[in-house]
Amino acid sequence: MSNTTKIPYKIYLEENEMPTSWYNVRADMKNKPAPLLNPATKEPLKAEELTPIFCEELVAQELDNEHARIEIPQEIRDFYRMYRPSPLVRAYCLEEKLQTPAKIYYKFEGNNTSGSHKLNSAIAQAYYAKKQGLKGVTTETGAGQWGTALSMACSYFGLDCKVYMVKVSYEQKPFRREVMRTYGASVTPSPSDTTQVGRAILKEHPGTTGSLGCAISEAVEAATQNEGYRYVLGSVLNLVLLHQSVIGLETKAALDKYGIKPDMIIGCAGGGSNLGGLIAPFMGEKLRGEADYRLIAVEPASCPSFTRGTYAYDFCDTGMICPLAKMYTLGSSFIPAPNHAGGLRYHGMSPVLSQLYDDGLLEARSVRQTDVFEAAETFARIEGILPAPESAHAICAAIDEAKKCKETGEEKTIVFGLTGTGYFDMVAYEKFHDHQMENYIPTDAEIAESLAKLPKME
Repeated sequence: MSNTTKIPYKIYLEENEMPTSWYNVRADMKNKPAPLLNPATKEPLKAEELTPIFCEELVAQELDNEHARIEIPQEIRDFYRMYRPSPLVRAYCLEEKLQTPAKIYYKFEGNNTSGSHKLNSAIAQAYYAKKQGLKGVTTETGAGQWGTALSMACSYFGLDCKVYMVKVSYEQKPFRREVMRTYGASVTPSPSDTTQVGRAILKEHPGTTGSLGCAISEAVEAATQNEGYRYVLGSVLNLVLLHQSVIGLETKAALDKYGIKPDMIIGCAGGGSNLGGLIAPFMGEKLRGEADYRLIAVEPASCPSFTRGTYAYDFCDTGMICPLAKMYTLGSSFIPAPNHAGGLRYHGMSPVLSQLYDDGLLEARSVRQTDVFEAAETFARIEGILPAPESAHAICAAIDEAKKCKETGEEKTIVFGLTGTGYFDMVAYEKFHDHQMENYIPTDAEIAESLAKLPKME
C-alpha cells in the first residue's frame, strides 16, 4: 500500500459509543430555515394545522429551532442496535487504484435489509405513530429505499403501511416492491386512479412516469381521507434530517477516535436526508466557528434543484395540496426524465440545506448519469460493494476530488456517504452496460416553464 497507516480498514464504534441524542443543526444556525406556510393564507403554519397530517411528536420536532440535542427514545436505540453503529471504511483499495495521496473514507449505510440509511428515520416515525395510537401511515417512495425501510419499521410496530411508489421505479424495480409487500405494505404505482389528485395528474399528463411530487400528493390525500392514519416523509423535512444526524454523529465519533480531521465531506442530494444527516455535526462546528470543512452536495444533472433551481417558496408536491416550503426548487410541476430512476428525483431541496447553501456554507455540483454509473462500476470492482445509483453521485465527486489531489500532490482527507446498496437497481446498471443510458439534461426553457408556475407571494 502506498498509504501506510495504522488506521484499520473499518472503524467501528462500540455500542456504548453510539449517539443517545439526535443533533438539531437548526439550533446553531444564525439564519433559521424559513417556516412552512399555509398555502391559502401564506402565514406560517402552526402546530395545530400540521397535526391532522403528521404525528404530534414529529410536528414538535419539525418546528423545533432551539434545542440542539433531542434524546433518542430507548425503543428506537434498541432497534438501531440491530444494524448500528455502521462502519466507517477506509477505501485503501480505491486510493491505490487512483494512485492518489488523498485519504478516502466512506460511511456505509447499506448494512440492513432495507439497503439504505432510510431506516434511521423510518423506525423513529413509526415509533411516534405507534405511541400516538394510530392504525397506520401513508408515504411515497422514489427508488423504493424509503418505502422498504418504512414497511420494515411498520411491521416491527404492527402498523399498516400504504406506499405510493413513483411509477417508473415501480415498473423498473419489482423486487424492491416485493420486499415492501413481504413486510406487509400495500404498494401503489403513482400517479394512480385511487386518489382524486392522482386522477387529476393523469388527466393533465397522460402516460406520465410520475415523480416524487406526484406520489407525495397521493400519500397526503390518503392519510387525510383515512381515519387513524398520518402521513410520513423520508426526506426534505427538518425532522427527517434530525433523525439522520445519527449518521454524521457516528462518523465524527469514529474519526475523532483516531484523530482524523476531514477536509471535505461529500453526500448525494435529492431531498436532503442523507446529506443533511451526514454533515450535521461538521456543519455545527462550522456554524459555531470551531472548525472549517468543505461540505459538498452532489445532485443529478437531470434534476438539478441546487445548481439550476430558484430559492423561493414552492409547493412540496405536484398536486399543490401540501404546505409551502422555501427551498431551492425547479418548480413543483417539474417531472424529471424517466431515464433517471434513482431516488434523487425530487423537484426541491430541504429547507435547512437550502438556507445553508444560500448562506454560502455548503457547495453543490451536478453530475451526468453515465459519469455516475462509471464511478459506481469503478467502486464496485475495486471496493467490492455494489452501490446504489444515489450513492454513486457522491462516489463520482469523491473520485474527482481524489484525482485533483493526485494532480496537486495534496494529501487531503475525503469522507463521503455510501447511502446504500444497488442490488435492486440492476435495470439501470443493465442500461448502462448496454449503452442505452442517456444523459438527459433539462433545457433552460423546460425549467423556466416549471418555475413560472411558482406560487405568487405578496
